[in-house]
Amino acid sequence: MPSLKDQVAAALSKIAMPGTGKDIVAAGAVSDIYEKDGKVMLSISVPADKASRFEPIRAAAEAAVKSIPGVVKATVALTAEVAPGSAPKAPAHNHGHAAPAKNGIPGVKSIIAVASGKGGVGKSTTAVNFALALAARGLKVGILDADIYGPSVPRLMGLSGEKPEVNEDRTLVPLENYGIKVMSIGFLVDEETPMIWRAPMAVSALTQMLRESAWGELDVLVVDMPPGTGDVQLTMAQQVPLTGAVIVSTPQDLALLDARRGVAMFQKVEVPVLGIVENMAYFVCPNCGTHHDIFGHGGAAQEAHRIGVPFLGEVPLEMRIRETSDSGMPVVATEPNGPHAESYLAIAGRVLDALAGKPERAAPRIVIE
Repeated sequence: MPSLKDQVAAALSKIAMPGTGKDIVAAGAVSDIYEKDGKVMLSISVPADKASRFEPIRAAAEAAVKSIPGVVKATVALTAEVAPGSAPKAPAHNHGHAAPAKNGIPGVKSIIAVASGKGGVGKSTTAVNFALALAARGLKVGILDADIYGPSVPRLMGLSGEKPEVNEDRTLVPLENYGIKVMSIGFLVDEETPMIWRAPMAVSALTQMLRESAWGELDVLVVDMPPGTGDVQLTMAQQVPLTGAVIVSTPQDLALLDARRGVAMFQKVEVPVLGIVENMAYFVCPNCGTHHDIFGHGGAAQEAHRIGVPFLGEVPLEMRIRETSDSGMPVVATEPNGPHAESYLAIAGRVLDALAGKPERAAPRIVIE
């Protein structure tokens, strides 16, 4: 019996590629086909100037794949190569008219993006502990790992190797740990599998996880955004009704430059920036107790003041945070009364105050002796 990938290719070979006299497979328009546990993902490359005309082709391809026995989910995206200098311009502001409405997620009251201008600043660790801190304050919380190319939330939440179920509505059921509902592309692919996807396919997969997951009733959905300010981030900001964004940075100048771009992106698409977190703010030697500003100190606080957004607080460069994160036992969940959890709890409190319109409290500074 042919493999599921072969069956998918055979189904797609019956769909014509306009203007070529060939089917979409023979025309070389179909990307590598990814299949895991009955979930199929692929993309179709089309001319950039005719992309809108190919939506019926995309829909036909997705329907053909879904009709194959054994296929649980099918995601087909259109990708288009854009020549240098020909990228479409951003639409001008439509003064005097309301912006297009963004469709909400049923049952989800607030969506908070945790973002960074660059990788390596501890954004995912911050997002997970921030979500747990919100839950510790009595809220119903979920977390969506939107870092398609580097999903780390499954490991951070102690859910590596787990797979979500599909309910009777053919909707993904988020996994759960520490009282948090979790969805990630990392549940659908092997941990070491590289996600070699063009942006439209990544956006399509992300949108499906966001809108076709059974989140239930949530007070807050925390979205661990990919680092940077590319297509995935921009699409999320434009199409999802984000309540606000939290920017994570380290103190050094290079990280702050990128954080500044992240803030600017959210401001341009009219998403409130709830504040900046300074991660890896300082290190206290466990042997001698000496305080070290390894990456400098206070840069994020100064930057927040300069651009007029709240400073949410500092998180130290601390081995215990790293150890609990690597082992899937985040510090807020496993050591909720400890000094490291206190910093995340204080940050969560300041974000909730910002959402409620309360005056700012002094930013927390946790020093470990």
